[in-house]
Amino acid sequence: MRENRVLTYYSVLVAVTLVFVTVSRVSGQKPVFACDAGSNGFGFCDTSLGVDARVADLVKRLSLGEKIGFLVNSAGNVSRLGIPKYEWWSEALHGVSYVGPGTKFSNVVPGATSFPQPILTAASFNASLFEAIGKVVSNEARAMYNVGLAGLTFWSPNINIFRDPRWGRGQETPGEDPLLSSKYAAGYVRGLQQTGGKDPNRLKVAACCKHYTAYDLDNWKGIDRYHFNAKVSKQDLDDTFQPPFKSCVMDGNVASVMCSYNQVNGKPTCADPDLLSGVIRGEWKLNGYIVSDCDSVDVLYTSQHYTKTPEEAAAKSILAGLDLDCGSFLGKHTEAAVKGGMVNEAAVDKAISNNFATLMRLGFFDGDPRKQQFGNLGPKDVCSQANQELAREAARQGIVLLKNSAGSLPLSNTAIKNLAVIGPNANVTKTMIGNYEGTPCKYTTPLQGLAALVTTSYHQGCANVGCGTAQNNEAANVAAVADATVLVVGADQSIEAESRDRVDLNLPGQQQLLITTVARAAKGPVILVIMSGGGFDISFAKNDDKITSILWVGYPGEAGGAAIADVIFGHYNPSGRLPMTWYPQSYVEKVPMDNMNMRPDPTTGYPGRTYRFYTGETIYAFGDGLSYTQFHHHLVNAPKLVNIPLSEGHACRSSRCTSLDLDDSSYNCENLAFDINLRVKNMGKRSGFQTVFLYSSPPSIHNSPNKHLLGFEKVFVQAQSESAVKFSVNVCKDLSLVDEVGTRKVALGHHLLHIGDLKHSLSLRV
Repeated sequence: MRENRVLTYYSVLVAVTLVFVTVSRVSGQKPVFACDAGSNGFGFCDTSLGVDARVADLVKRLSLGEKIGFLVNSAGNVSRLGIPKYEWWSEALHGVSYVGPGTKFSNVVPGATSFPQPILTAASFNASLFEAIGKVVSNEARAMYNVGLAGLTFWSPNINIFRDPRWGRGQETPGEDPLLSSKYAAGYVRGLQQTGGKDPNRLKVAACCKHYTAYDLDNWKGIDRYHFNAKVSKQDLDDTFQPPFKSCVMDGNVASVMCSYNQVNGKPTCADPDLLSGVIRGEWKLNGYIVSDCDSVDVLYTSQHYTKTPEEAAAKSILAGLDLDCGSFLGKHTEAAVKGGMVNEAAVDKAISNNFATLMRLGFFDGDPRKQQFGNLGPKDVCSQANQELAREAARQGIVLLKNSAGSLPLSNTAIKNLAVIGPNANVTKTMIGNYEGTPCKYTTPLQGLAALVTTSYHQGCANVGCGTAQNNEAANVAAVADATVLVVGADQSIEAESRDRVDLNLPGQQQLLITTVARAAKGPVILVIMSGGGFDISFAKNDDKITSILWVGYPGEAGGAAIADVIFGHYNPSGRLPMTWYPQSYVEKVPMDNMNMRPDPTTGYPGRTYRFYTGETIYAFGDGLSYTQFHHHLVNAPKLVNIPLSEGHACRSSRCTSLDLDDSSYNCENLAFDINLRVKNMGKRSGFQTVFLYSSPPSIHNSPNKHLLGFEKVFVQAQSESAVKFSVNVCKDLSLVDEVGTRKVALGHHLLHIGDLKHSLSLRV
C-alpha cells in the first residue's frame, strides 16, 4: 500500500513521509472531533441515541457533494455542522507508524514502541502475546490521538498468507499457516480495538485486516500487483486464503477490511460484489467499513482496464460494497456516476453510513475525547518502560534456534573474554524494525546488546547486506583471536520489501563467502544470526561443522539487539518456531511465483506450497525450533473413535461415504467435540517455554493436506517439572476440509493426530 504505481504520486508520498520524519517536530495540539459543546442541537451528536439513528440523522443533513467528500481517506469538513476534516489513513503494523498522513511524531511524542515485525511475533506461537501487543499499540495510539498526533482508524494488520518465500511483504504477515494467521488476526485486532465494558460496540481504535484477498505478489520478473490476475481455485481460496479474513471479522470483530490491488479470477477485488457484499458483509456480517488499498479503484480503471470510464469504475466499486477509497478517485468521479444513472444516491448513503458508524463507535461524534473513556491517556503512556520491556520479550519469544551443535549455546559471559561480532546487520538500527515502521523509543543493536554483556571486537564484514565485496580477511582475523564469533547477516528493505520481491533464496552478494571464510578461521564457536523476513537456502551453514549454531531473528524491533544477546548468553531459553517453510534454491527454479496453486501436480512436477501441501525437500520446516532443554510429551487421554450420529434415512447410513457436508442438518456439529489431554515434562536443567502443536493428517480425499495445524499452546515448564496441556477439538470445525468446489466437509475415516512428538490414531465414522 505504501508504494503507488503512479510515479508522481509515489514521489509526493515519499516527500510527505520525509516531511513527517524530518520536519514535523511540532508540539501536540487538540484532537480532531465533532460535536463540541455548542452543537447539542444535532441528532447525530445525541449520545443517548443508538448508532444507527445518529448516523441516519447525519446523512440526511448532507448534500450529495458533502456525502462524496466522506468517500475518501482525506475526508472533507462540513463547517456548518461542526464536522472537521478527518484523515482515515494511519498504520500500526507493529507499533504506531509514521506511514500514512494520519499520524506524526513531535517533540510531545517523539517516538512509539516498535515491536518485532509480525513474522517474528507469530514465531512465538503465543496467542496471548498477539493480543497484549495490540493493547499496548492501542494505548499509544489513543494517547497520540488525544494530543492531536494520530487518527483513530489504523489500517493494520496484514494477514495475507505467506505463500511464497520470495514475497517482499512476507515480513508483515503471521506466516504461511491459515490457523496461525487466523489466531494472530483475531488476537491482535481484539487487542487494538478493546471492545467491551459497558458498551461492547465501542472501539478504542479501529483495526483493519488487509489485503483481501489472495494477494501475495508485488513485483516479480515483470509481473506487478497492479496488473496481476490471481487465478485461484475455489478450494484453495476457501481452504488457504480466506480463513484469516473470516476469523478477523467473525472472531476479532474487526471494524474494517481492505480490498487488494490484484484481480482474483478476472475481477478486481475492490469491484467484486461476491467477495465484498456477498462474503465480507453478507456471510461474515462485518460490522464496519470496507476500504480500498491506496488508489485501487484508479488501478482497476487505468491499469486493469476493467471499466471503460472512470465513472463506471466508481459506480461498480460502490455497488460491489466498497465504502471508502484510499485515494481521490471516488471523490472525483462519483457525482458524475450518480448523475449519469450508474449508481444511485442511496448506495452512496449506504457507504458513508458504514464509515460514520465506525467513527460513532470510536467516539468521534461524542465531543472532546479527553473527557471520554480513554481521555486519560497521553504522552506518559507512550514508550513506557513496561511497553519497551514487552517489545524485548516479544523478540525473545519469537527468536528461533535452528541449529545448536553439541550444545554450543548458550555462551557463558564469564568464559567468553572477547566476542567477535561480525556482519552487515551486526550494528544496524532501522533494519531491525522493518517496514510500516514508526520512530522507535530507542534502538539496541545486536552489537550493543552483546557488548553490554562481554568485551566485543566488531567488524562489518560487508558495507551493507548487498555485500558486493566482502572484507573476508579482515573479518577472519577478528574471529581468529576471539573466544566466540557471532555473525549477523541476512536482508533488509533493499532485498525484500513492498514492491520488491526476491528472485532467489540465496543470501545476498558475498555473504556466504564471508560466513564460510570467518567460520574457517574462527578460534571458538560460530553463531550465525539471520535477520530477515523470508527464509534463505542456508544448507551450506546447516551442514558446516564449523558453524555451531544458527538463529533466525526476523526483524526483531527496537529491542532486538538486547533480545538476541539474552538468547545467546542463556538469559532466555529460546522457544520460537518457524512460521514458514525454508526451501532450497531449487524450489524457485521450478516454481513460478505467479502460480497460485497450493496443491502439488504430479503430472508437471509442481511440488505444491507450504508445509500443508509441499512434497519436496526443505532446509527447515514449518514449526522447527530448538530449546536449551529437552521436553517429553505424555498422552494422558484422547479418543480413538468418534461416532457421528445421523438421522434415520440418511444416505450415509446405508452406503459408504467418505465425507459429510458441514451444513448437513442431520447431525449437530456443536456436540461433536472431544478433549486431548497430555503432560509436557522438562527433562533438562533449564526452565523454558515449550510450544505444543496439534496437527492432523486427514484421510486422503478431496486433495486433502499432508497435515494441517489444529491448535497450539505455549506453556512454561520449570526444569525437571511438568505441565498439563489440553486441546479441545470440534469435529466439524477442526477435522473438516474443503473439497474441490469449495464446500467444507467432515472427512470420515482415519485421522492421524500429531501431538508434540507423539502420534495418535483417530477414526471418524457414521
